[in-house]
Amino acid sequence: MTITGTSEKAAYQALKASDWHLEGAFDAFYSQPQPKSYTDARRLEDLYNRYKDAYADMIMADGITLLCSDILVDHQDIVMLVLSWHMKAATMCEFSKQEFIGGLQSLGVDSIEKLREKIPFMRSELKDDQKFREIYNFAFGWAKEKGQKSLALDTAIGMWQLLFAEKHWPLVDHWCQFLQARHNKAISRDTWSQLLEFAKTVDPQLSNYDVDGAWPYLIDEFVEYLIENGIIQNGQLSDWTQKH
Repeated sequence: MTITGTSEKAAYQALKASDWHLEGAFDAFYSQPQPKSYTDARRLEDLYNRYKDAYADMIMADGITLLCSDILVDHQDIVMLVLSWHMKAATMCEFSKQEFIGGLQSLGVDSIEKLREKIPFMRSELKDDQKFREIYNFAFGWAKEKGQKSLALDTAIGMWQLLFAEKHWPLVDHWCQFLQARHNKAISRDTWSQLLEFAKTVDPQLSNYDVDGAWPYLIDEFVEYLIENGIIQNGQLSDWTQKH
């Protein structure tokens, strides 16, 4: 119940269906479509108007700051990325009326109290591998500047530190330092998506890293950087990395 934010009845049903195996219950819970609660169109309209910008028919940075204050989360909290994913938001720090109302309807909420109650559920979605992959890939388009194909390096680094804090990838800080030292250019969508595959499939000691694998050149250069700087020694992470 704590991790999924679900009711006692739904938790009991998922556990019973999996013969009381916790991992199986999580799989059963996340494979089921979440029941949509009835939402009141008038209340959704009122909520939108509370946050809508004074000069544009959309919610802008000030409205999002107020929304964060209302639901008691920091604007840099990763749960705001998950909420934006539910809203299918095209751009960071903006919600169109359709995105905002559609996202709340998909979550089955029509009040601040109900949205606040959904926060544990949204956090739990990051623990589901498939949903994490979807949120990770969504983040690239959401965070990049309008009209740009690539993601600015500083923005990419901030997003990686936010996302990989959830997955506890021990090489994330080295990756960010490598980019600042050697790359210093915007990040392509291919590099963005392939880094998640690298973090998921190659162990931090690089013992199963395939030199002839089809990784983007930037990831191959990162591996060379780790070895050149003694961060990886004989296929093992140095003591420094393990301690930090």
